Amino acid sequence: MPKIILNRKYIPLLSSNSRYFIITGSRGSAKSFSVTSYLVMLMLGESGHTILFTRYSMRSAHISIIPEFLDKIDILGVNDLFNITKDSIICLATGSKIIFRGIKTSSGDQTANLKSLQGVTTWVLEEAEELMEESIFDKINLSIRTKGRQNRVILLLNPATKTHWIYQRFFQDAGVEPGSNLIKDNTTYIHGTYLDNIKHLDDSFITEANTMMERNRDKYEHIMLGGWLDKADGVVITNWEYGEFNPNNLQVVYGQDYGFSIDPTTLVGVAIDRTKKIIYVKEHLYKPKLTTSDIATINIQVAGYNMIVADSAEPRLIDELRNRGCNIIGADKGPGSISAGIALLQDYKIIVEENSQNIMKELNNYVYSNKKAQLFVDKDNHIIDAIRYA
Repeated sequence: MPKIILNRKYIPLLSSNSRYFIITGSRGSAKSFSVTSYLVMLMLGESGHTILFTRYSMRSAHISIIPEFLDKIDILGVNDLFNITKDSIICLATGSKIIFRGIKTSSGDQTANLKSLQGVTTWVLEEAEELMEESIFDKINLSIRTKGRQNRVILLLNPATKTHWIYQRFFQDAGVEPGSNLIKDNTTYIHGTYLDNIKHLDDSFITEANTMMERNRDKYEHIMLGGWLDKADGVVITNWEYGEFNPNNLQVVYGQDYGFSIDPTTLVGVAIDRTKKIIYVKEHLYKPKLTTSDIATINIQVAGYNMIVADSAEPRLIDELRNRGCNIIGADKGPGSISAGIALLQDYKIIVEENSQNIMKELNNYVYSNKKAQLFVDKDNHIIDAIRYA
């Protein structure tokens, strides 16, 4: 039978007894090739495995992902041993299978559905950097508990910023240096770059990498060597630092943005020193799936009778919160209001209260889609929007 030879960096997939496998690396590092190869070999070699393969957003697995598995099955010449549908692959010889799912759907998230899947022994999260909510990871992770089997959780990612929970949980808190290849506690770390896989790469790709190395070393180290960023490339707001909230006892106004299933509802305290051109901000709420009653209770506890300026796209919700005792109005929004609000924030020094971790996370990740046109990526801006409203 033909064989697939894994790059030496990925051999621990075959031998480690860890629960967690954190696989980081750059473009061209053979992460996806190695993991899909390993999963096909796992299905062929052991019976009774159910592998849950996810992305945060997944459309048409039979177009985007399953062909990668078909390629490995073709290489091995074992097509007759597999039954393949639009959202699953079953090994007829062993009964092991892979099911493909997205975490986020058009109607919200399907975490509950993923938790209810029976007998999952291995959970693979590809493009794991896209999952920003650690709570969703925890819910699915804790459902991987099949008795009598090695349970595996495999995260594949291109490193993002150091504010990401994956960095903080698996590197910073674990005392592991980024780029390490080692086993520590119950986690196997695998890091690869295009240099580990260079003999399989096209000359034009290597030329592009070399050009990037010469022209923009920071970009090269992030994209081609898989390094973690202190802040995202093209970040919008850079004029901020940690400090005490409102040391001058200025008037505090609160800003609020609304979410539900995935996006958080936020509440932030804002104090503006117009003379010194300083804005002080403090996070009070950053949480999804809150009811109107929940929001009203928190608003009153935090803001009391101080003014809350909220997202005016939710007038019915604002009316309900006002009826429940909140001193709340809708923000003035119109053409150009986002650019104008961002320009105002950029014109002041912003002091972030040191426990306001989600403010820091958004400031480090809110980026331009087109800086010249003053267009912004509509992501990582839930509490930034609330600051603008205030």
